[in-house]
Amino acid sequence: MTATTTVDRVEIHVLVDNVTDSLSTVPGFVENEWTYLWRNGMKRLSGRCICCAAHGLSCLITAYRGESRHTILFDTGPEEEVFEPNVSRLGVDLGTVEEIILSHGHWDHAGGMLRALDLIRERNGGQPVPFYAHPGMYATRAMKQPDGSMRLMEDIPNVEALTARGAQVINTTEPQSLSEGMFYVSGEIPRRTAFEHGFPGQYRQTNEGGWEPDPLLMDERWVAANVKDKGLIVFTACSHAGVVNVLKHAQDCFPGVPLHAVVGGFHLSGGNEKIIPETVEGMREFGLKTIAAAHCTGWRAVMALTQAFGEPVVAPSAVGKRYTF
Repeated sequence: MTATTTVDRVEIHVLVDNVTDSLSTVPGFVENEWTYLWRNGMKRLSGRCICCAAHGLSCLITAYRGESRHTILFDTGPEEEVFEPNVSRLGVDLGTVEEIILSHGHWDHAGGMLRALDLIRERNGGQPVPFYAHPGMYATRAMKQPDGSMRLMEDIPNVEALTARGAQVINTTEPQSLSEGMFYVSGEIPRRTAFEHGFPGQYRQTNEGGWEPDPLLMDERWVAANVKDKGLIVFTACSHAGVVNVLKHAQDCFPGVPLHAVVGGFHLSGGNEKIIPETVEGMREFGLKTIAAAHCTGWRAVMALTQAFGEPVVAPSAVGKRYTF
């Protein structure tokens, strides 16, 4: 299954990201947060007006085709105390959100989810919101420490909590075509490269209360839109599967369609810094016109990508930025 139609353009507004940066220059298809705020009526620059950066990611993505327009929310960052103020300060109307896609079952992508549902339904007349998830997202997860102890992660909201807040939960391992075919949500991502090993050290709790290794995070998915005269825009929130595996899968799902851009976290920080060289080399085959590295990519990887691909191909994300393709 692939998206059934191309779109005229896609706009991405970054609602949550790890960094804030409104001073660096940007290419013409990117607008910095402060520029956006001035253009939309900010009277005086103040800390009360600008967004907060936090460890996590959330993107509002709108696709246009002719007179049709569809908007999805891709993740909600780590907590409502960041998500809601950023939405307010950017003046974003969440009432336009027609579907929510959760990329994978980690707290830094789902912590603001329940409040996001409230905000959407306050503006859409109380209508239920389709919520696309993978059934493996809800497990309790932890990182195993050298002494054998488990460092727990906060659980994401469960189906009951989501449903109580107005989510229409669609749990599936299969790919989905959304919004009149303007968006595509992948199924599980095949692991093909020899160097991308997921999230070593992560475990998940079993139904019996024990722990089992969970480095591959098979619940992770990517989202895409096919833009006319450009190609595929791929949204990957964390790339625990490996960003090269993500891009290979996107290429397989859309044969003959060029990959134009990848937007999101590449998880090349921490223990994965050692695979930066292989990842950079692996990304060369896709001929990407834009690499919008975000969230968990890490500064060493951003620097390596910039050295390899240059500007404006590498256009790093920051909270409040807007991309138009």
